[in-house]
Amino acid sequence: MISTSPFYEQNRLLAALPDSAKARIFPHLKLVEMHLGDSIHESDQSIEFLYFPTNCIISLLYVMLDGSSAEISVVGNEGMEGISVLMGGDSTPNRTVVQSEGFAYRLPSSVLKAEFDNDADVRLLMLRFAQVLITQMSQTAVCNRHHSIDKQLCRWLLLSLDRLQGNQLNMTQELIAKMLGVRREGVTEAASKLQNLGIIEYHRGRITVLDRPRLEEHSCECYAVVKRETDRLISSHLPVLSRSLVAYTPWQCAHCSRLLVQ
Repeated sequence: MISTSPFYEQNRLLAALPDSAKARIFPHLKLVEMHLGDSIHESDQSIEFLYFPTNCIISLLYVMLDGSSAEISVVGNEGMEGISVLMGGDSTPNRTVVQSEGFAYRLPSSVLKAEFDNDADVRLLMLRFAQVLITQMSQTAVCNRHHSIDKQLCRWLLLSLDRLQGNQLNMTQELIAKMLGVRREGVTEAASKLQNLGIIEYHRGRITVLDRPRLEEHSCECYAVVKRETDRLISSHLPVLSRSLVAYTPWQCAHCSRLLVQ
């Protein structure tokens, strides 16, 4: 687990909220610890809370009747989990689980619903994020249909790295196979190829990316499409936080001049 205190603006969607919306929303946020493999929402379950990751990754999965599954999208510190409640649905047929452990801020869905309905700036920000997720989902469908497991693994690793600090991921090959919806043997073979090329190092459930530029070269175009759309719709409109700020500095509320996280 992390050794530094999380704070609200580690989540860039929260950081981009208008000051007036922050004053109304932030008092309702609660910091929660997210453990690897934890189920956040089950399919068709009413979504009472939304989650804004600071340093964890949440996966949206579709689970088939036979128990097999495939990842549809991932959410990290660029966004939130539970966007469907703003689109008119109180539940979703998908399942969400913690892919990489860390922390997230939990918010009652009713609070953000009210802001979405009454604040045009909040509504525009959330709709941009919704479009990013739609792009990621559609590109994942194309990738799973047309590209090899090798390229799918590269795409998955890059999307995960974009949402974490550093170059390491704690993830077993079995879990990666479940995320990609493929056999474990296929992931083992693909990971071995990348390791033999000196691009990654895999040991006891820990993947270390040694050469990101080469990893991007070995990925398909799907990663670049998602990254470009995220930058266009989200990143270009969000505050840029330095790594040192993200890791060590608590955010001080401009409205009440107190530290929100001690």
